[in-house]
Formats: sequence, C-alpha cells, structure tokens
Amino acid sequence: SPEHGFVLAGALLGVVLLAVLAWFVAPDPRGYGTHEKLGLPPCAMMKWFHVPCPGCGVTTSVALAARGHIWDSIRNQPFGLLVAIAIPIAAVWALVGHFRGRDLFRDLNAIRFGPWLWWVGGALAISWFYKIAVVLAALPGLSS
Repeated sequence: SPEHGFVLAGALLGVVLLAVLAWFVAPDPRGYGTHEKLGLPPCAMMKWFHVPCPGCGVTTSVALAARGHIWDSIRNQPFGLLVAIAIPIAAVWALVGHFRGRDLFRDLNAIRFGPWLWWVGGALAISWFYKIAVVLAALPGLSS
C-alpha cells in the first residue's frame, strides 16, 4: 500500500534526524532549547512562566544520546533517551517488516496502542516532573 511507504520513510527519516542531531546540532548547555537551533521558536511555557513544558529538554536529550552521552541524556530529560532508543528500534522494525514483505501500515494499525499510551504518557509525566525540579533548582532565587 502507499501508506506502507510512508511508514517506512518515516521510520528511516527518524534515523536521519538522529544523525543530524549527532553531527550538526550541539546540545544546548541549558538542558533545553536545542530545538531552537533547528529554526523552531523558544518554548512559550518556559519563556512566560519559567517552567518547562512536557517536551522541554527532549530534543537536547536526544541530541546528547545521539552523540553517545547516555548518562547526560538521562540526567537532562529521561524521556528524551526513551525517544532516542525508540527511533532506531522503529527503523529496524520497519526494515525487517519491509524485507519480509509485510504491509507496515496494516501491521501498525493492528497494534493496540491503548496500553502503550498509558506507559508512554506515564513516562512523559514522570520525566516532566523531574525536568521541572531540575529547572527550578537551577533558577536563581526560586530554589530557596
């Protein structure tokens, strides 16, 4: 199906994104904001309220993991490391399915995402609370 090609291309594009982050985008030393180097706007929640959004630090963490700095990635934003691990796993799944003649779109639609969404949502929430604690401890005058 044409959708099969989109799933395969998307999975492989994720690996290309990891390579771009590893070779061309230096992780922001603040622990968030690396996405700004890709031309995206700064996080509005951080800008207005000085509190990170749920995704704050994920791009930085993925960039750190892509460069092999696993411990720094975990310390920065644990969810980012999960994303960095999931990307090559998705690419391998897509390639194996493709070469076995499977319809990736049909296989993807057969997955029951409900339980996965709970686990991913829980991991994101825990990582977000962790990131809030890290950022608030680093901001002068707010940690006392």
